[in-house]
This record gives sequence, structure tokens and C-alpha cells, in this order.
Amino acid sequence: MVRLLASILLVLVGAALSASQAAAPAPVITNAAFSTFFRARNPQEAAAASEQIVAIGVGFDEAFGRLRQGRVYSHDVPRGVVQGSYRSETGEYFYTLDVPESYDPTRKYQVRVQLHGGVGRIEANPPPRGSNGRLSRVEQIYVMPYAWRDAPWWTGRQVENLRAILDLVKRTYNVDENRVVLSGVSDGGTGAYYTAMRETTPFASFLPLNGFIVVLKNETAEADGDLFPNNLLNKPLFIVNGGRDPMYPASVVDPYIEHLKSAGVDLVYRPQPNAAHDTSWWPEIEDSFERFVADHPRVPLPDALSWESGPPNIPSRAHWLVIDRLGAERDRGSDAGVNDRGRDPGVNDRGRDPGVNKDPPLPDVNRMSTSPALDFGIRGSGTRINRVVKGSNAEQIGLRSGDVVVTINNQPALPGADIAELLRSYPPGRPLLVTVTRGGESVRLTGRYAPTVLPGESDTMFPRQRESGRVDLIRTGNKVEARIRGVAAFTLLLSPDQFDLNRAVTVVVNGRTVFDGIVQRDIRTLLKWAARDNDRTMLFAAELQVAVPQ
Repeated sequence: MVRLLASILLVLVGAALSASQAAAPAPVITNAAFSTFFRARNPQEAAAASEQIVAIGVGFDEAFGRLRQGRVYSHDVPRGVVQGSYRSETGEYFYTLDVPESYDPTRKYQVRVQLHGGVGRIEANPPPRGSNGRLSRVEQIYVMPYAWRDAPWWTGRQVENLRAILDLVKRTYNVDENRVVLSGVSDGGTGAYYTAMRETTPFASFLPLNGFIVVLKNETAEADGDLFPNNLLNKPLFIVNGGRDPMYPASVVDPYIEHLKSAGVDLVYRPQPNAAHDTSWWPEIEDSFERFVADHPRVPLPDALSWESGPPNIPSRAHWLVIDRLGAERDRGSDAGVNDRGRDPGVNDRGRDPGVNKDPPLPDVNRMSTSPALDFGIRGSGTRINRVVKGSNAEQIGLRSGDVVVTINNQPALPGADIAELLRSYPPGRPLLVTVTRGGESVRLTGRYAPTVLPGESDTMFPRQRESGRVDLIRTGNKVEARIRGVAAFTLLLSPDQFDLNRAVTVVVNGRTVFDGIVQRDIRTLLKWAARDNDRTMLFAAELQVAVPQ
């Protein structure tokens, strides 16, 4: 009898081992699948390669380990000054790389993305060969994108451009994902502010030099949506302005820097009293600049986040938070709860109060009382008018969004000229004859220059044109507490490096528990975000979708 039981036990163990071996793909097959994934030229190809990894049955833990280890980088890559370009649906984008001649693919390299100035004077042509005015000393990879009059740094096109170029660089060179910074000079400095409010996730810090955040009040196009200074709370800034800068003197910039600092933005400000609109100060500043960069690596999975967004930029993401829908889009007749993808809705959804929930007031960096100022009412870039404020003097004269100013009072408007700044030098009551191009035709407009104080323009850094939504998160262990305003639904991306996924995860929204349960690891989710982010230090095992109680 004992021998019979032993024989049965051996058969069962053998069957279990055979089943286990059949479930796990052969190493050569797994290696080939991941090799295809890592050789992908862009996130779309990587997403396609993910399907093969899932199809052959690779386990979650093995996939997680391979993604964390990352690809093997080639020795045979371009070094020195490298010119490149790529095409997307919105056009062709050029860039320059400056890679150390001593590049070693076994090392991780710091990256500085450097934005140039003078975009209003540049046409959509390839940039001249060279390093594009980089400010250099530290051995690192320099990424120098290219902007021009119709695609300045403060547009959604350029946000996508920066994302695409950085992805290309990370697929070719061994980049330290937590030491990628964004800097810029003049228009590039202003663009650094813009990017910090739109695309915080890949960057460790932002370093605007000779820029001015309030320029974006005039130059952002309505099509790209509103700006949210509160998003600057997520990353540190290093700022330099010149005291004798004729465009953005430190005396004008100072009150805004002080406001940002008092509102909680982590920044270092180094005004240069004797400097004009140039970088003659670099030899004196470079040590503190590079020390700031070294002292502020990115935290890929921060425990606190504050993110605000609005149309047309929804969904909108900051690290492990995605704002999916605004409050105005809530389905009033549906059950407000949580759905962990791959799990039946309602499972482990305990303690949720379905009662009415009012969004609490949240402190806002955008709130800044300023002295009322007369305003003509145009928001543009150079000679192009991106938006005309309703009820303004500009609207009364007949100016429209999309107009390009050709002449003012028979004087030509030179390319790159700031029309809003030019008009501010006019005395109120002066007659105006403005010629614009509109839809390929020349249009003449007449009136008088009569700027007024526009409603809602004196108590905020950036006036709101549309509704927005905001989520403030704090994680403590496996508990996430969220304060929200104007958001109907958001998603939390859960990483095993941040959460213990063997224990329940709790989500509290505006003081109410909306989720308390186990979240399952999902290899599809892991590969989905690995394909998009191309980041070894920021891997996600699950998506927890939260519908805000009404």
C-alpha cells in the first residue's frame, strides 16, 4: 500500500512539473520576444512587440525583471555632433545631439534637453550644423530640438516633439532616466516654463534662463488650452534673469518669482544685476547650475502629486496619475465607483458613500493679485494672433484668431516683432489702420487704440478660458488620499516598487473611501506602460480606475 501511494505521488509530482514546464516558454523564445521589444524604434512598435510576449505566456515576474534590466546598448552608435530628424502627422522635426566621444554603453548618462531662443524669427528649415548654443561643461548627452515661428515651444506640437526625440535617444543611448533635465534660453527659457506645466513626467528639473513665464499669457494659442502654474509644484526650477535685460528685466520678473516661491514652488533664483539678454553670466553661474542638477535627480514614483488639466489635453498625466474625465462630463445616472481592469466592477469596493460630494476649494498658485493694467486684448506669437479676448478693444476693431499682422499705420510689422508689445507703446486714442492676412486674403481694419482693464485678468497669472480639473495626491504606504476639483474620473498607475500589491490598496477621495481591496498584477498593463515610457525605473503592474463619487 505504501509503495502504491508513493507511486501515485511520483506520478502527480511529475505531472505538475510537466505542466509547469509547458506553461513557461523556452528561454530562447522569451529572449527573442524581448529582443524584438527592445529593438523597437518607437512606442508603437514596442506595443506591437508586447503582444508576442503575452502570447508566449511569459510570467509577470520574469517580464518585470527583464524590463527593469532593460536593453543591451550597442557600442556602434554615432558620437559627437549628430543631426537627426523624424516625421509625424504634424510635419518634420529636426534636432541635434551632442554625444561624448568617450560614450560607453555600459554607463548611464545624464541628459540635458536645451531649447533655443528666437523662435519667432525662424522658418521651418533644418537648423545649421553645430551645437546650437549649448551651455556646456559636464559630460552628458545634449539634446537640442528645433522650433520655429509656426511651431514655437509653447505648443502641443512641441510637447509631442520633445517626447518623441527623448524616446529616440533612450532607445539608442544608455540614458539615466532620473537625470534628464530641460533647460532653455530666452524663448527656450519661456518654453521650459510651458513644458513644466504640461509634461512633467520625464524630467528631473526645469532650468529657464532669460525667459519669463508671463510671456505665455500672450503667446499660448487657445487651441492648446489653458496653463496651470500649480503644476510647477511637482519639480524644482533653477531660474536666471538679467538686471539689464531690455526684454525681461529682473525687476519685472522678480515679483512673479517671489509669488511662485511663496506659493510653495521649489526654485532657486539667480538674478544677474549687470547682465543683458545674453548668457555672459554663464562662467559665474555654471557651478551652481550643475550642482543644482546633480542635487535634484528625478523621483520616478513621487509620493505626492498635484496635477491640473483641461481640454483639449484630457486625458492628462503626471507620473502615476492620469486625469481621465472632467466633472462636466460626469454620467449622472451611473454608479460612481472603481473598476480595476480585469476585475468584476464592485468587487472589494467597500465603504463608499454614494452621497453627494462637493469638490473642496484648493489653494492655487495661479491666484496672484496684480495691479490692473490696460490691455488691448490680443494673445499671439510675433505677428500672428492666436487669440482675441472677448469684449476687448482688439475684438471691437475686428481682429480675429489666426490673423497675421502685416502693417500697422502703414508701417510694416517685421517677422518676429511682438505686436502686443509694440501696441503698448501707443497712446490711448491713437487711430489705428491694421492690415492682416486672413485665409490667404489681405484685410484692412480701422479703429482707435483704446485698451481697457479686462475682467478676470488682474487676479490671476493666467486667465481661464475653459473648465479644468485637478487632483492632489498623497501616498502613505498602501493608502492614497486624493483631493479633487472638477474631475469625474482618474486612474492610478500602481508600481510594485511603490505599493505592496499583496495587500489591500485604499483610495480616499475628498475624505471618502472609494476603494479598499487587492489589485491584481497584469502583464499587459506592465508592457503597455513600458512601451510608452521606455523607462526602467518607472514600471506599472496595474491600473486602478477611480470614478469620483457624485
